[in-house]
Amino acid sequence: MTDLMTRPPAQSDDNYPGDRDDNTMPPPPPAPPYAIPPSSGGSRWPRRFAGGAAVLALVAAGGTTGGVLAERYVADHQTAATSSTTATTATATVTEGDDLAAVVKAVQPSVVTVMVDGAQSSALGSGVVISSDGLILTNNHVIAEDGTVSVRLSTGQTVPAKVVATDTTNDLALVQASGLSGLTPVTFGTSDSVVVGDTVLAFGAPLGLENTVTSGIVSALNRSVDTGTEKLSGLLQTDAAINEGNSGGALVDTSGHVIGINVAIATASQTDSGSIGVGFAIPANTVTKVISQLKSQIS
Repeated sequence: MTDLMTRPPAQSDDNYPGDRDDNTMPPPPPAPPYAIPPSSGGSRWPRRFAGGAAVLALVAAGGTTGGVLAERYVADHQTAATSSTTATTATATVTEGDDLAAVVKAVQPSVVTVMVDGAQSSALGSGVVISSDGLILTNNHVIAEDGTVSVRLSTGQTVPAKVVATDTTNDLALVQASGLSGLTPVTFGTSDSVVVGDTVLAFGAPLGLENTVTSGIVSALNRSVDTGTEKLSGLLQTDAAINEGNSGGALVDTSGHVIGINVAIATASQTDSGSIGVGFAIPANTVTKVISQLKSQIS
């Protein structure tokens, strides 16, 4: 085919070393300082990303000799607390079409803060009510340290508690709070129905800030993580903000059903442990199976 395109004549500019007459070209751009490695094809969380370490951390807040700073702040600044047993007899029925405020109103009374005060260290996490008399589900790593266990309700009432059953493999535990009745247990959904993109809410006490709710979506399914002390698989991944203190709290769908128990996050480094939008939860199917096993351990 005849080339009919008219082109301007080549021009030379001695002040520019990269023109045609100099027969030189500008140097290529430098290679990027890092590259994201390709996936190995499995669902296991990559050990490195963007040239840095992907730090996976369990999300119970801890402190040494004197307790958790965030917990102290909340305790010192509470405006109200009840001294008598508080009973919640019913919650609103939440359906798919309702707004998120209705979900929060229904679920919040069933989420608690779990605290362990030891001689040398303290820990703070979250939990969910699974029976009206104060049986609480939380993560095993929240109550792993020796110490005095207590549970604080969403109303601010704090009661003593004791660990009654543990499952270290799945990082779940049951705690029995004392002197309570009439509480409203959470309703568990089935993780089989969860799909990527579903809207979710994360409940708990991040950094000791009780009654906190964050929102996001389900980012991925069937993740496996290795924090160094825990190896967990089949997890839900979410971009709802999860931080230290969220351990044992609920990941809830828009029907108010618990589809997961918050357990871990990925952080940018050991020194920067805040949420980067990559959190993990134990799926409801695993949780309900473990609850049945744990209940059989209670004498």
